[in-house]
Amino acid sequence: MSSHILLVQGHPDCVHVHLCHTLAAAYADGARSGGHAIETIEPARLRLPLLGSQEEWQHGTASPEVLAAQAAIRRARHLVFFYPLWLGDMPAMLKGFLEQVARPGFAIDPSARNLLQAGLLRGRSARLVVSMGMPAPVYRWFYGGYSVKLMRRNILGFAGIAPVRATMVGGVATLDAAQVERWCERMRRLGVDAA
Repeated sequence: MSSHILLVQGHPDCVHVHLCHTLAAAYADGARSGGHAIETIEPARLRLPLLGSQEEWQHGTASPEVLAAQAAIRRARHLVFFYPLWLGDMPAMLKGFLEQVARPGFAIDPSARNLLQAGLLRGRSARLVVSMGMPAPVYRWFYGGYSVKLMRRNILGFAGIAPVRATMVGGVATLDAAQVERWCERMRRLGVDAA
């Protein structure tokens, strides 16, 4: 069954090709071959100021770029976020993008009596593809996979998106061409299945 998939390229460098870009391209190739429709958003190409207050987040006027991103999220049945781990978390540019788009009235219902059921984006699933210098098991088990937990529970889960699966690609500085190709093949398979 075909699906509408939104790829969010969260690498803040949109000038050079990084592993996140390569993996996203492989996922998109697989998804297209599986008959899925693909859209891509690159926060690094958007002009999005950081929000400076709760008031601005709750009641500020969203820019046309934010509204377009929200419309793309509404169209999607599955979202895939690609980002490198920086200082143990997602890059600030991706976090700023999420703060802009996940506003009350779009991602959460501000009038909901139960905040655990306030998500307005139910019916969507997501995958996180996180690259990192350290071995992925070290990040997952020793550091607790903080960034993945934050996205899964506090951002996407709060908005009603579930399930949220994660793929962690560790040791990126030491990957050789064959290893990169194996990761790309895994991304293509996930794309075909929209998983």
